[in-house]
Amino acid sequence: MKPLQGQVALVTGGSRGIGRGCALELAAAGAKVYLTGRSLSESHPPSPGTVTATADEINQSGGEAVGLVCDHRDDESVARIFQQLEEEESRLDILVNNAFLIPKELTSGKPFWEVPLSNWDDMFDVGTRSAYVAAAEAARRMVPQGRGLIANISSSGAREYAWHVAYGVGKAALDRLTADAAHELKEHGVTVVSFWPGLVLTERNEAAQQQIPGLDFTKAESLRFTGRAVAAVASDPERHRHTGQALISRDVADLYGFTDLDGRLPAGPLHKRPKSAG
Repeated sequence: MKPLQGQVALVTGGSRGIGRGCALELAAAGAKVYLTGRSLSESHPPSPGTVTATADEINQSGGEAVGLVCDHRDDESVARIFQQLEEEESRLDILVNNAFLIPKELTSGKPFWEVPLSNWDDMFDVGTRSAYVAAAEAARRMVPQGRGLIANISSSGAREYAWHVAYGVGKAALDRLTADAAHELKEHGVTVVSFWPGLVLTERNEAAQQQIPGLDFTKAESLRFTGRAVAAVASDPERHRHTGQALISRDVADLYGFTDLDGRLPAGPLHKRPKSAG
């Protein structure tokens, strides 16, 4: 029996990137996965980078997945997702907060005063705030159950400069959300953790490797590596020992004994970004 058999997970921003990797790995561990994204393709076959494509990939490999369109700037849209989960499943075991909006200036190397002020709203609204909203909705379901895992996909940018002022401030706030939500949920059996991936070979990065000088992609993580970290913690009956912490995906691999898809262990979090990636 798979370790997450019978459990229900929701992954926000599951169309591509780390969110897609989390959805695939949670499904591989036996969970039924609901995933959200802004794109729902009705084409045949579905176009890449949509909730349809990710859900189909899971279902065709023998897992269970449901793709749902959701604008995570819209609280009512988010509430409808959780209401649908309640009606269809009557439980929620795992929430992965991965939804994030990447403005084009993120890796431009430009200082914060030379980029649009909207960069702040982009990364806070679909990122920090959307995680808060989804966590609140999840807590309302998990507290009566007396169990659950809320996993926030964060970054080492919470503690050191990374790409953009608004990016770092948003990730620091996300880790503070993890710590404080864990404090309030601890007595209810709900675990809240952040995950710090390293350099990830997402679809976006894979297509732009030549335009991002100064980064060694030979030591990058696959987009499923942090998904394996989330699944490992979710499967741990003693996971509550981690609550409130920011966990480095690479360290989680050492703790639980898994590797990346190719059998290697990646380098872990970046500690030096190139000044300009554009």
